[in-house]
Order: sequence, then structure tokens, then C-alpha cells
Amino acid sequence: MVVRRAEHADVDGFVACSSALFAEDAGTRDPSINLDWPRQHGHRRFTTGMDDPNRLLLVADCDGEVVGHLVGALGDASAMKPVRVATLVSMYVRPAFRRSRVGGRLVAEFIGWAKGAGAETAEVTAYASNTEAIRFYERNGFAPQSMTLRMSL
Repeated sequence: MVVRRAEHADVDGFVACSSALFAEDAGTRDPSINLDWPRQHGHRRFTTGMDDPNRLLLVADCDGEVVGHLVGALGDASAMKPVRVATLVSMYVRPAFRRSRVGGRLVAEFIGWAKGAGAETAEVTAYASNTEAIRFYERNGFAPQSMTLRMSL
């Protein structure tokens, strides 16, 4: 298993992993999400992201097959938030490869990239009902900071 930066040849695998993430996570927790987004927009978005110095696209590669991914982004400091923040935008590891430390390796690469880019904090968002993801992120150094409350209308 190799964790590395995504290449243009990985886009189809990246879209497949992103589609699986949307179906498994948002598909069971958030009816407001467009579950077809990865298939509709992923190729363009991921290809563009690979060339953006403020974005990180990683893949977990098992014998040439993309079995996991991570997308990270750097935000600029502002008057309201005077620190540079790295956001772990999305991460997914196929079920057969979970519990083999692939996710931890993806997160470690993200943290190293964020530090190297001058970020002072890192953040990730997870659905409150996704207790497994929350435990994973906590084991990897993240801690709760805020909570969003939502009401369906």
C-alpha cells in the first residue's frame, strides 16, 4: 500500500472513491446533499485540484488501484481569523482496507503538508451521527470545537 499525491491517471479511481463516500456517509445522513456530485463534477474538480498549490489530493494505492483518498485545502488568514487553516475536506477508505492504518497514513500526510504550507491549525467536519469517523479523527489528534444544529423545514 502506497499513500501518494494523486496523479491525473488516478482521477477515475478518485471519483469512484468519492462516489462511495457520498453514498455511504451523506447518503445515509443528509438528504440535502447531491449524491451524484462526484460523477457530475468530480473529474473537473479533482483534475483542477491537482494543479492548485493550495489543495492536496492524496490516494491510497494498492497495486495500481485507488482504495482511498484524501482532499485537503489551505485557507488564507483574515482579519476575523488571523491564522492559516488547513481543512481536511474529505477522506474515504474502502471498507476492505479499513483498520489497516491507511486512514492514519492519509491524515499524517495531510498534517505534514499543512505544517509545511504554514498552516497553524487543521480542521475536519464529520456528521455528528458518524461516531466511527469522529473517534478516528480524535485518535488522529483532532478535538471537537463547535457544533452545528440543524432543523429541517
